[in-house]
Amino acid sequence: MEMTNQENEQKQILRFSRFNRILHIGMILSFMSLALTGMTLKFSYTSWAVFLSRMFGGFEFAGFIHRVAATIMFIIFFSHIFDLLKRKKREYGSMKNLLFGPNTMLPTKKDLRDFVDSIKWFLWLGPRPKYGKWTYWEKFDYFAVFWGMMVIGSTGLVLWFPEFFTKFIPGEFINVATIIHSDEALLATGFIFTVHFFNTHLRPEKFPMDICIFTGRVPLEEYKMDRPDDYQKLIESGELEKYLVEPYPEVVIRGIKIFGWIALSIGFFMVVWIIYAMIFAYK
Repeated sequence: MEMTNQENEQKQILRFSRFNRILHIGMILSFMSLALTGMTLKFSYTSWAVFLSRMFGGFEFAGFIHRVAATIMFIIFFSHIFDLLKRKKREYGSMKNLLFGPNTMLPTKKDLRDFVDSIKWFLWLGPRPKYGKWTYWEKFDYFAVFWGMMVIGSTGLVLWFPEFFTKFIPGEFINVATIIHSDEALLATGFIFTVHFFNTHLRPEKFPMDICIFTGRVPLEEYKMDRPDDYQKLIESGELEKYLVEPYPEVVIRGIKIFGWIALSIGFFMVVWIIYAMIFAYK
């Protein structure tokens, strides 16, 4: 049975657990630290980098902060994997259902149809797709973390412990790892602060900020509009009530928005700095 309009206005649907929200906040803080210190080291010949390095206590200490943030990022990543394996049995029943079930994070035929239909919708050639629990751009963002950990994380470890790794690989690979780590990190930073920011916060229906990842909650009417396919499945299965929660107090929302605006501002500043460095000062 569907709820009344008054109840709809009061209830929200829970999308993210407290543990996953904590992990995401930790990822934001560690990624911001990695981006700021990493770009400071990469563009060390610019006046902006010198200014920021002084705020970090010098280039050497910026490198120390970078390694601490990288360690935190590794902990967050493997904590998520461990939590996913725990949830596999409790929520999915089997690895097959986790990977190929209706709520899989792997790309599906529906994601391809949604992508094509989205292009048509952008061009006023068709209706808006009926997105499910996860959209194709959310899945792309999700697996971008795996790619980043594999490429940027692995090369970062090589640069951090060169004496150890040169026991197994030729020394020339240190130079290769330096280039890969630097350029892939630059690409990841640019992607997060442009494409990811737009998909998450700057889309017309979310502008100026989507705080769902911090609260874990979405107003029921908003969820019904954004993800009609999943909403209909919850109605038909009778599981909607299981995900309904009360909204957070306004004082909590205000604090979340302050944190969000600080993160967004740093991200936009980083984009401007990177563009400036690449056009006018790149060496």
